[in-house]
Amino acid sequence: MNDSHVDQSLLEAVSFAARAHRDQKRKDGQTPYAAHPFRVCLVVRQVFGFDDRAMLTTALLHDTVEDTTTDFDDLAEKFSPEVARWVGLLSKDKRLPDADRERAYLEQLRGAPWQVQVCKLADVYDNLLDSGTLPAERREQSLKRAESYVEALGTTGAAETTRPLQQVRQLLQQLRGQRPGPR
Repeated sequence: MNDSHVDQSLLEAVSFAARAHRDQKRKDGQTPYAAHPFRVCLVVRQVFGFDDRAMLTTALLHDTVEDTTTDFDDLAEKFSPEVARWVGLLSKDKRLPDADRERAYLEQLRGAPWQVQVCKLADVYDNLLDSGTLPAERREQSLKRAESYVEALGTTGAAETTRPLQQVRQLLQQLRGQRPGPR
């Protein structure tokens, strides 16, 4: 695959995500939701240092199955079965009650390929950056949820996730007003 084709695919993923999330806003009620997947992609590339196109595409599309009318087949046809599978692993089963949904999701993340785990860490990182706009109670809930994802992903032993995990832990500590300690 040549570079211009790869770049075209990423550009198509940007447009696809923007269209899929077009009527949604972030929790602040003002920011277009599409800013989030764009930022998650940038975190994967610019903060965590991965330039794998399937990972970047997955980061852009990570919320499309969970939060829009997009389904697996849409992504498999438009992008690739691998990207569709990875996005599926980043999607919660909304048919389950909240507690069961979170438990199943954590197990899903633990068993996911490291590339998916890195995308989830980028999602957590971006959500943490936005947590300052939340009311105190929702902010605390957001921090606890981020901590549960970090804890789950910290048990997988994937070498590729070590640095992103450290970066997310450091951000969590900063947000909690703690000094970073050894890890």
